[in-house]
Amino acid sequence: MHTKSHQVFIQSQNLQFKTQTLTLDPSQTLTLHNLKLSLLPDNQNPSSFYFTLNGKPLKDSSFLPNPQIAPLSTLILQTRLSGGGGDGGATGAESRDCYLNMYAEKKPDKIDPHEQRLSKWLNCSLSNEPLKPPCVIDRLGNMFNKETLVEALIGKKLPKEFGYIKGLKDMINIQLEVVPSEGLGNARFQCPVSGLEFNGKYKFFSLKNCGHVVSAKALKEVKSSACLVCYKEFEECDKIVINGDEEEVVVLRERMEEDRLKVKDKKRKVKHGIVDVKGGDKVAGKMKGNGKVENVKGVSNGGSKRFKAGDMVPANATKDVYASLFTSSQKNKFKETYSCRSLPLGRN
Repeated sequence: MHTKSHQVFIQSQNLQFKTQTLTLDPSQTLTLHNLKLSLLPDNQNPSSFYFTLNGKPLKDSSFLPNPQIAPLSTLILQTRLSGGGGDGGATGAESRDCYLNMYAEKKPDKIDPHEQRLSKWLNCSLSNEPLKPPCVIDRLGNMFNKETLVEALIGKKLPKEFGYIKGLKDMINIQLEVVPSEGLGNARFQCPVSGLEFNGKYKFFSLKNCGHVVSAKALKEVKSSACLVCYKEFEECDKIVINGDEEEVVVLRERMEEDRLKVKDKKRKVKHGIVDVKGGDKVAGKMKGNGKVENVKGVSNGGSKRFKAGDMVPANATKDVYASLFTSSQKNKFKETYSCRSLPLGRN
């Protein structure tokens, strides 16, 4: 039975020949080592060369023909790099694919900045789950699902980056306007006034008094000191920017620290009995058991004094005559003794 022979091509860049055609007879066996000996000159060391197929090195003990070497395949005879042999250098046995795979594993995946920005406006900052009412923000403008944040506080599992959130007083309930139909870029919320989508392309504010989330464009075009949705009055300090940039977050952090210092100062005054009297000076006192403040000896009570009729004399009136209308305003000028009774004129 006649066995069909097949051909392979042999290339070399370091030797005189460029491409040779080798016809393989299946009835004969030939190793790659024998093939190297037939191709190399006598002055060349066979161990300094090796064959590769599709970028992968082949062992010198491999036989030809070989099922792994298909007909019309191209074998490339290459030179080994010097320095191999346990000194950490290249041995020539490594393939380019090995290096590509090694660096591909270490290289981090690239993150789409658009998707990352959109995630901040659609997902909870703590669990990264989609925002679902009831929602809250903290004093720095980060958004959370309220249930997730409360559970983290109770379980003391809040990350250090949110360590400034101590309790419910540090959360602000917000009201998000849901898009009637799915908006562009998968946005689920929008401004209730201007209709701008809640997707990170536009600036939004949350009003601390009522919790409505309104776009900066709407607040700029309609200048008002009341909420454009519920008409509740607000001040400039009641506006909290949502997902602000670094500079805006710094301003919000400073405002948060100022508010906390005011609360601490107020608690300190109550603890030490220092009360602010409206329209007067500060009064230092001790708190009685009945909840009243007892003035400390030697400390002014804020300028309060006993009422005297003479201090409220009408115009064109004599002070003594006006004061005589009030029995408590004139002292008794007559004295009584054991032997004499002195009576004012007109009464005897």
